[in-house]
Amino acid sequence: MPTSPFTHEQLLDRLAEVSVRTGLNITPGQQLIITAGLEAVPLIRRITAHAYKAGASLVTTLYQDDETTLARFIHGHEDGFDTAAGWLANGMAEAFGNGAARMAITGGNPTLLKDQNPDHISRVSRANSAAYRPAMERITNFDINWNIIACATPAWAQQVFPDLPEDEALKALWNGIFHASRVDVADPVSAWAEHNKTLHARAAMLNDRRFDALHFTGPGTDLTVGLADGHLWAGGSEEARNGVVCNPNIPTEEVFTTPHCARVEGTVSSTKPLFHQGSLIDGIQVRFEKGRIVEAHASKGEDVLNRILESDAGARRIGEVALVPHSSPISQSGILYQNTLFDENAACHIALGQAYTKCMTDPDGLSEDELIARGANHSIIHIDWMIGSDRIDIDGVKDGQKVPLMRSGEWV
Repeated sequence: MPTSPFTHEQLLDRLAEVSVRTGLNITPGQQLIITAGLEAVPLIRRITAHAYKAGASLVTTLYQDDETTLARFIHGHEDGFDTAAGWLANGMAEAFGNGAARMAITGGNPTLLKDQNPDHISRVSRANSAAYRPAMERITNFDINWNIIACATPAWAQQVFPDLPEDEALKALWNGIFHASRVDVADPVSAWAEHNKTLHARAAMLNDRRFDALHFTGPGTDLTVGLADGHLWAGGSEEARNGVVCNPNIPTEEVFTTPHCARVEGTVSSTKPLFHQGSLIDGIQVRFEKGRIVEAHASKGEDVLNRILESDAGARRIGEVALVPHSSPISQSGILYQNTLFDENAACHIALGQAYTKCMTDPDGLSEDELIARGANHSIIHIDWMIGSDRIDIDGVKDGQKVPLMRSGEWV
């Protein structure tokens, strides 16, 4: 990646500014809730300053710490792994219901829990997912403006660049984040505006075509993904239901929509590893029948994969399908970030679990059963995993006819 003329401190401030102005587009009088690790404090201070400059009424940060998280799994009692901070989740749901914006800063150690009891990890995940569901529904329904960005940390950097000394690994990871987030250019806000135009044009093309399904073919993959009734493609900046236009993910290279949870057929193989709650899952191969995974294997982490699939009734179905060209900057960097925010923007992907109802026409007022009938999956999880590469072709299917969309990982 090119050498930036800006100092690290300047780039950090640019990332903070872009996250507030482009990512959140915070509005005067709006509250902001941030969740982040302790090592993100320098970035959070800059984000907080930019948020107040933009008119935020109150910025509240909830800090997390890898070491205290790990302590729970090492020393916690057996009956404590089904407990979640429901009081905190309810407070966040209330805040979002009252219009607060949401920012999540990712960057923890991707293999933090690799040596811990997978049953304990699964139980904690289920408890947290259930407790935070009312808050997460505000996000998946796009009721509010929200944003996710990344902060480099030494533990994460050493996982991504294991052959470099710690300081060089951290610098390399920061440079990757800055470049992928488009803050190392002369005018990051304008660069994001141009990038959004490209993503909007791709989404508009797909919405005009109104395909019934997508057909993925390549090594280990022959998969037909039916699309939900009244599905909508989205990508880049979008208008939340509160009227605020925001970029939920920085970086982002995808256009995505809601598949039909009962109309997925065939086999698919992962093209990149999935890092989930400290565990590596690689070589995923699954088979779908009538939308449901009926057979699942992985060369590494198969037990973790099976626990994910048993999370609830919707965990064996998919709630998102996304198209990303192989030539995306993150893919071309050759870096495996071991972090979904980045790795999902290097390849086409699908997500197990909850659908984004914002990617459907007229979802307001529909019951859960009515949304499911239209194809929107319902689950306590939403886990992306990559199925695209320069060896994958994708066709759009309309009335039984196939139209080439991507060849060897690139848009036709």
